[in-house]
Amino acid sequence: MDLVGIGLHFEDLPVGRRFMTVGRTITETDIVLFVNTTGMTEVLFTNLEFLRHESDIKGRVVPGSLVFCFAEGLLTQATMQKTGYAFLGMQMDIKAPTFAGDTIHVECEVIEARLSNSRPGRGLVRTRNQVFKQDGTLVQEYTPLRMVKCRSNTPQ
Repeated sequence: MDLVGIGLHFEDLPVGRRFMTVGRTITETDIVLFVNTTGMTEVLFTNLEFLRHESDIKGRVVPGSLVFCFAEGLLTQATMQKTGYAFLGMQMDIKAPTFAGDTIHVECEVIEARLSNSRPGRGLVRTRNQVFKQDGTLVQEYTPLRMVKCRSNTPQ
């Protein structure tokens, strides 16, 4: 019997492959839970008077790290279940603010794919992940390098 929900293998991720995730709306509750769980109690995320009167950003802003976490969640459930072995590093840029009520999705492109020299049956895959809001605004871009399972241990 086939098992559904398994992630993509190295062979499924050639350079140039593109895909996108479903959307996820970020709520006020998400912000409150994230800020309290992480201890990120900066006034930018906890003080509405500061946002109204002193901040350059007006509105209930979402921490960039929360946007990243939700983007990773959207990608992981769709592409990495039982095939993603390690997150090895990344470059990240925040392009625009995200606010409570915004719906984000991730558009992903494979920009590097090679077999691991040190780990048989593993490949290294780098993607360009762009996080967009419902209005098409690019809010975040990052390029993770991941170790991904091959279908077999035989070199390709």
